[in-house]
Amino acid sequence: VDKYGKETLNHPVGTGPYKLSKWIRGNTIILDENPTWHGKSWMKYPSEGEEGDKEKGLLEDAGKALPFVKRIVFSNIIESQPAWLNFLNARFDLSPIQKDDFDSAIINGEVAPALKEKGIQLIVTPGYDTSFQAINMEDPLLGKNKNLRKAISLAANPDGFIEKFYNGRAQEAHGPIPPGIGGYDKDFKNPYRGQNIEKAKQFLAKAGFPEGKGLTPITYHTTSSSTGRQSAEYFKENLAKAGIPVKVVSLSWPQFSEDVRTKKIQIYGMAWGADYPDAENFLQLFYSKNISPGPNGANYSNPTFDKLYEKALLLPDSPERTKIYKQMRDIVVEDVPWTYTGHRLTYGLFYPWLKNYKPNKIVAGSVKYYRIDNNLREQKLK
Repeated sequence: VDKYGKETLNHPVGTGPYKLSKWIRGNTIILDENPTWHGKSWMKYPSEGEEGDKEKGLLEDAGKALPFVKRIVFSNIIESQPAWLNFLNARFDLSPIQKDDFDSAIINGEVAPALKEKGIQLIVTPGYDTSFQAINMEDPLLGKNKNLRKAISLAANPDGFIEKFYNGRAQEAHGPIPPGIGGYDKDFKNPYRGQNIEKAKQFLAKAGFPEGKGLTPITYHTTSSSTGRQSAEYFKENLAKAGIPVKVVSLSWPQFSEDVRTKKIQIYGMAWGADYPDAENFLQLFYSKNISPGPNGANYSNPTFDKLYEKALLLPDSPERTKIYKQMRDIVVEDVPWTYTGHRLTYGLFYPWLKNYKPNKIVAGSVKYYRIDNNLREQKLK
């Protein structure tokens, strides 16, 4: 900090297996092997893994020194078509699948024949996240009317959203905790999730707005990106089926973030990804002491929930704590500060010469395990 001052951000300092050699903002990051990495003498490729890892060849390098690759180049190409063409021409060893390319890349859940001929392989991993619409619980209209929130949740079409905007790449979200995270319950079903227009109309009438009469338009804030605007309009169209009027407001990301932070938004879409594999990381989003400008962007407050949350913080991983997590989940599902969409899945494509590729959204630093089989690469590209 003393040396670089305001330029500290441009000169990251670390002790990992790679060092930053070049950084072109929004374009390219180049990492080169760190010759003074402390782990070079003792850190080895793991000899054990999850079930199925051995069969996939992920343990073939067991006991070997790390890292394998001397240089790693990350390229950020904004336009999907050039990025996709670069991957197809083997200028990239791996690539995510953009929304516009999904239907041509994946057919019936498998790699398309044209890609399979190139040896391209697919890996699907959990995103460990939850996408949702947050409802401002301090809003004078929405915060005080649980039946209105239930009507909104039942009018939304989360499964249609998953198909339209995620290419089906998500599991249904019935609560805040995603699969693969401690505390997740695969058998739980949210009674207010999944479009049911008739039930939505019933709750709307209970809320005091039969057929939407007397209900002023609810403002849905989104970012100004094309996907943000399209998803907001989709939300509006579905709520209209139940008689719930919605006004869409598009904002720049800085303004959107500021309005969430200052509690000026009625409803907005968001997703939260796990920082660590425990339900607390998601349940803290409903803790009253985390209300905006903290991570509780729904500004939800429930004393019973808070007491359970504080109790759970003191407990080790145990059946007792899991039971409390389920109680907390039930409370927030019933109060409806969120409407739930999905738990996204990450689809990645890679060439067969990239070895030991097993991405994980939570665990960082996996690139030190990657290895390139140059002989195989040369054979495939002949």
